[in-house]
Amino acid sequence: MTDTAPAELDALLDAAVAAAAVLRDRPLTERAAWLRAAAEALDADAEALLPLAEEESHLPRPRLTGELARTTFQLRLFADEVETGAFLDAVIDHADPDWGMGPRPDLRRMLVPLGPVAVWAASNFPFAFSVAGGDTASALAAGCPVLLVAHPGHPRLSERTARVLRDALTAAGAPDGVFALVEGQDAGRTLIQDPRVTAGAFTGSLRGGRALFDLAAGREAPIPFYGELGSTNPAVVTRGAAGARAAEIAEGFAGSMSLGVGQFCTKPGVLLVPAGSEVPALVAERLGAMAGAPMLNGRIRDGYGQALEALAAHEVVEVLAGSVDPDADPAPTLLRTSAAEVVADPRPLTAEVFGPAALVVEYADDAELLDAVRAFEGQLTATVHGEPDEQVVPALLDTLSERAGRVLWGGWPTGVTVSYAQQHGGPYPATTAVGTTSVGTAAMERFLRPVAYQGLPDALLPPPLRDGNPWAVPQRIDGTRP
Repeated sequence: MTDTAPAELDALLDAAVAAAAVLRDRPLTERAAWLRAAAEALDADAEALLPLAEEESHLPRPRLTGELARTTFQLRLFADEVETGAFLDAVIDHADPDWGMGPRPDLRRMLVPLGPVAVWAASNFPFAFSVAGGDTASALAAGCPVLLVAHPGHPRLSERTARVLRDALTAAGAPDGVFALVEGQDAGRTLIQDPRVTAGAFTGSLRGGRALFDLAAGREAPIPFYGELGSTNPAVVTRGAAGARAAEIAEGFAGSMSLGVGQFCTKPGVLLVPAGSEVPALVAERLGAMAGAPMLNGRIRDGYGQALEALAAHEVVEVLAGSVDPDADPAPTLLRTSAAEVVADPRPLTAEVFGPAALVVEYADDAELLDAVRAFEGQLTATVHGEPDEQVVPALLDTLSERAGRVLWGGWPTGVTVSYAQQHGGPYPATTAVGTTSVGTAAMERFLRPVAYQGLPDALLPPPLRDGNPWAVPQRIDGTRP
C-alpha cells in the first residue's frame, strides 16, 4: 500500500467537490441505480475478492462469504430507500394569512447532502465495514461523495474492492469523483482537516477515533465526526433466568464472546450473574474445549495481549478458563470479579478487551446488580436474560437503555441485522454521536442537513419541494401527509 501523495489527495478532493454539485441535482432513481450497480459488480467479483480477504484477514471463507452478501444486501437496501424519497423529509407549508401567530410565508423544508465525506475502513469486517461497507453505502445513498481511507490490515483487498466499486459507479453513470480510495495515516489526518470535507465516519479503536474526532472538532469550522469507538456490551443474567436455563445461557454466551476470535464490536465482554450460580463454571467448561486461533493482524494481537494482561493482573480478578500467553494464538479466556469491585473502581474492570476474553461479574442481590450496571459507561448494546415478572427487570431495562443504543431481551448482541429499525450506536465512548446509527437505513441521516426555502417561485425550488412533486416523494403539506 502506497500512501496517497499530497498533490493526488488535493486532486481527489477537488473531484469530490465537483461530484457533490452534480449529485444534488440528479434524480433519486439514478442514485439508486448506481448503488445497485455497485452491488452487482461486487457479487460478480466474489471469486477474486474472497481469497484476498481470507489471506489478509485470517478469517474463514464461510464468514467472509456471508459478509460479502451482507455488504451487497445493504447497498441494495439503501437503493430501495433512496427511491422512496422518504429520507428527504420534504415538508411544505403554504402561505397562510390566517396562521395563528400572524401571516405565515410560504416555507418549504427538506434534507440535503452535506458534501464530500471522509470514511475510515475497519479491520474486523473487511467487506461490511470497509471500502464498500455501511458508511460508504449510506453516504453515497445520502448523495455525498466518499473519500475512503483504506485500512492497512487488508491493503490488496481494499485496492481491488475500490477498483470494482469505482468502475461500477462510473459505468452506471455516476459523476467522476463520487468515490476515491485514500491510503496512509498522514493522508487521513490531512483529509479530516481539509475544508472541502464536510463530515467523517470511523469504526475502530477508542484511541484512533478520539484523535480524529478531536481534529474534526478543532477545525476553524468544526464538522460532525461519527466514530464508533468501543464497547464491552454487558450481558445480565437475572436470578430467575440463572435458575431456569443456566446451560442454555452459558452455551450462548460462550459462542457469542468467542465468535470471530472475539473481534466483534458487539462482543459481550462482561457477564453479570448472581453469586453462587453455575453459569460461570458452565461457560468455563465450554470455553476450555475451544482452541486458539489467529487474530486479524499483529497489531490487534498485541493490543489484545496487553489489555488481557492488564485485566488479569488486577488484584480483584481471577482467571477461570484459558490463559494469558503472549506467544500462542489466543484461546477464549474467562475471568471473574465481583459487582462490589466494579462499583468501587469501574473503569479498569469495564474497559473493552478486543478479542476472545470476557469478565464474569458476580452480584449478591438485585440492588448490587443495579449499582454495577450504573457503573458502566456508554455501550453499543446491553443484553438481559431474565424472567418477565421479576421485580428487578423494569429498573434494569431502564438503566441499560440509558447507557446502550440497543437493548436485547434474550439472544446475543453479535448479530447486527441491516434493517429500517436497527440502531448501532450509543453514548460515548461507544460512539462520538449518540443520536445516530452506523447500521440500517437511518445511517443516511448522518450525512444530511435541513434547509428551508422561503418564498421561492415553484420553478426555482428543488424538485422534492415543488407543488407538482415531480420526483413523487412523500410530502407533508400544511401539517398533513396525503
